[in-house]
Amino acid sequence: MSRPRLLVLSLGGTITMTASAAGGITPTLGAADLVAAVPGLEAVAEIEARSPLKVGSVSLTPENIAEVAQDIRTAFNAGFDGAVVIQGTDTIEETAFILDLLVRDERPVVVTGAMRGAQQPGADGPANLLSAALVAASDAARGLGTLVVLNDEIHAARFARKAHTALASAFISDTGGPLGLVAEGRARILARVVPPATPALVAAPGGLPPVALIKIAMGDDGRLLRAVPDLGFAGLVIEGAGAGHVPGAIAGAVGEVAARLPVLLASRTLAGPAFERTYGYPGSEIDLIGRGVIPAGLLNGLKARLLLAFALHAGWEPETIRAAIAAYG
Repeated sequence: MSRPRLLVLSLGGTITMTASAAGGITPTLGAADLVAAVPGLEAVAEIEARSPLKVGSVSLTPENIAEVAQDIRTAFNAGFDGAVVIQGTDTIEETAFILDLLVRDERPVVVTGAMRGAQQPGADGPANLLSAALVAASDAARGLGTLVVLNDEIHAARFARKAHTALASAFISDTGGPLGLVAEGRARILARVVPPATPALVAAPGGLPPVALIKIAMGDDGRLLRAVPDLGFAGLVIEGAGAGHVPGAIAGAVGEVAARLPVLLASRTLAGPAFERTYGYPGSEIDLIGRGVIPAGLLNGLKARLLLAFALHAGWEPETIRAAIAAYG
C-alpha cells in the first residue's frame, strides 16, 4: 500500500531554534533537519520537506502566509494528500486562520510548532511534528479546513488560540474545544466544524490593506480610534469590553470612524460571540451597530482583522463581509 504524500514547509520558530553564541536560541534548523529527527515519520508518509523561511514567527506577515497558501494549492494540484506547516507558536493562530481562508480543499492542512527549543530538555517539536503528520495523512481529518496540532490535540483554525507563554499545553480552542486528539498513532476526530460558506479568497499581488486593531480599556478616551482613518488604515477592528462594548463617551467617535472605513466589533474576552441585540445603552453593541459597526461574531480581534484585510483586498462589499463572519460563527 502506497504512503500518502505530504508537503512539509518550515518557516522557523522555536521548533527550529538552537543555542546562539550571542545568547538565547535562534532559528537554525530547516524542514529536512526536523523531519530527520522524528523516529517513525517515514512510515507515516512520503514527505517533501522545504524551508521557505527561517524566522521567529512574530516576523511573519500575512503576505508570507499567502505565499505558503499558494505553495500548498500548487502541491495539491500536483497530487499531494496533505500539508504540514511548521512555525513559531507566537502567531500560529493567525497563520492557521489565513490558510483556512485561502486553501479551500478537502485535504488536510496542519500547522504545528513547539514550546521548547530543539536542544532543551523535553523538546516537544518531534512529537508535535509526528502528530501533525499523522493528522495531515488521515482520511478522518479531511474536510475540516486548516487545523492546529500541538500536545496531541487537534484544533480548528477558527477556534485555536495560544493561551500560555510557557506550557506545552499552551493551545486551546476557546469556544468549541478541540476537535480531537492523536493517540496510538492515529487521529481521533471527536467533533467536526462546518466548512465556511464564503466566496473563495485568493490573495492578489501586492500588500494587503492595513487594518488597525484596538483593544478598549476602562476610561479609554478614544484618541487612538479617532486617529485611525488619518493614519492610512483601510479598516479597524475594535476589541470591545464584554460582549462588545465601549465607553459611552466615545461611542460617537466610533460612529465617525465607521462612516469613513469598515469597522468590526469583536470581544476582548477569551470566548463567546460579540453580541448583536441584547444591550442598548450608549456604547453597547446595539448602539454601535446602529452607528455602522459590523459585529465580528465568534471571531476574536486577531482573526477578524485578517478576514477584514483579505476581504478588502478582494473588494468585498460590507454585506459579503457580514455573511463571511456569520459563516465562521
